[in-house]
Amino acid sequence: MKSTSVKDLYRKTGDYINNNVQVSGWVRTVRNSKNFGFIELNDGSFFKNVQIVFDTSLDNFENVNKLTISSCIIVNGKVVKTENAKQPFEIHAQKVEIFNLADTSYPIQKKNTSFEFLRTQAHLRPRTNTFSAVFRIRSVAAFAIHEYFQKNGYVYVNTPIITCADCEGSAEMFKLTTLDLSKPLPQKDGKTDFSEDLFGKEAYITGSGQLHGETFAQAFGKIYTFGPTLRSENSNTKTHANEFWMIEPEISFCDLDGLMDIEEDFLKYIVKAVLERCPEEMEFCDKFISNGLIDKLNKLLDSEFVRLDHKDAIDLLKKADRKWEFEPEYGGDLAKEHEKYITEYFNGPVFVKNWPKDIKSYYMKLNPDGKTVAAVDLEVPIAGEIMGGSQREEDYDKLVKRMKEMGIATEPLYWYLELRKYGTDIHSGFGLGFERLLMYITGMENIRDVIPYPRTPNNCEF
Repeated sequence: MKSTSVKDLYRKTGDYINNNVQVSGWVRTVRNSKNFGFIELNDGSFFKNVQIVFDTSLDNFENVNKLTISSCIIVNGKVVKTENAKQPFEIHAQKVEIFNLADTSYPIQKKNTSFEFLRTQAHLRPRTNTFSAVFRIRSVAAFAIHEYFQKNGYVYVNTPIITCADCEGSAEMFKLTTLDLSKPLPQKDGKTDFSEDLFGKEAYITGSGQLHGETFAQAFGKIYTFGPTLRSENSNTKTHANEFWMIEPEISFCDLDGLMDIEEDFLKYIVKAVLERCPEEMEFCDKFISNGLIDKLNKLLDSEFVRLDHKDAIDLLKKADRKWEFEPEYGGDLAKEHEKYITEYFNGPVFVKNWPKDIKSYYMKLNPDGKTVAAVDLEVPIAGEIMGGSQREEDYDKLVKRMKEMGIATEPLYWYLELRKYGTDIHSGFGLGFERLLMYITGMENIRDVIPYPRTPNNCEF
């Protein structure tokens, strides 16, 4: 008999009541007694478990009665409707095959276990309720991201992982080399001679696919990248990781206002998709991870995002009747406490736009005032800054000047500059850290708990 998925049993319960089925999966819990017992079984297809009822009619009752957590079994039995119970049905076992009896040393037992401990069991934690919910939501959100862009005419581009282009600052990028580090490195003019390296020059693991993405946007109009990004910053916080996933669309014939329209539409689409497609997982997150989570997300869907100039945001903060740990400055960035105040003041998401040029990247469009750039950060309640984007500088001379002012070598990026010479247009793009988005959607407080195998300073296990 072919196994029936637990998801099918829940979604089409009426089709299976009083019928015999086979289910295969892993034991989540066992409650047993002298003559009967209950098994909570999960096959990975659905967030919820199916309850298996067994008794002494089984030939191997004694063995089944001694099942351990995480054992793999195959059950044949009858689906029976349950009245006034937590689950709408259960399976009365007629045969239970023990495919693998899990060792009693299995480290995740039925008790409250800290997220810190579960990070040391990253290969096993997807079997817990919390991480079953989180990683299923991650899968659904990833699909919805592709779905959104594909429905709206974007071309998916795979930008390179290995690059010699310095986008976000080489100090944050991992260096890549085939030189033998156990031996003295080749030298030239007092510096390492990378001409003997594999690519004949210094290479990095990419910190962003933006620059390469722009080249394709100039050919296809609208593109997006979605893939792994690595940064070497030694930042040991709840919101930073050295390896994470980024979504980076680039859009031709789009100014800053148009970009904000897209960002708002995109975020609402992903949130709505997860709420609709993961009801059980989101209910769990709301109940056990972050109370009020679903209400918060529904409120976001109903919100019209506020648009606020950076200068006006600082004005608002300076007028606030409160003492700041970090004093807001017109030429400075926003601290977490500032982001929190702004979103609470407007009671919803806020776009902070037109930032001081001196704290933003060289590729951002210089505004007519010569002091600010057409950049925008999206601040959302609780999570703070979740997206960052800008209109890109399309003027060749202005871009070269900005690069020189900021000490960015123009020669290695000649191809990026040439875009401004061969049919340039008004174009914009944004970046969204996938894990930051997942933290917001699930209510999880640490980035290490929304990525399967986190890579953070002093942590490269598994």
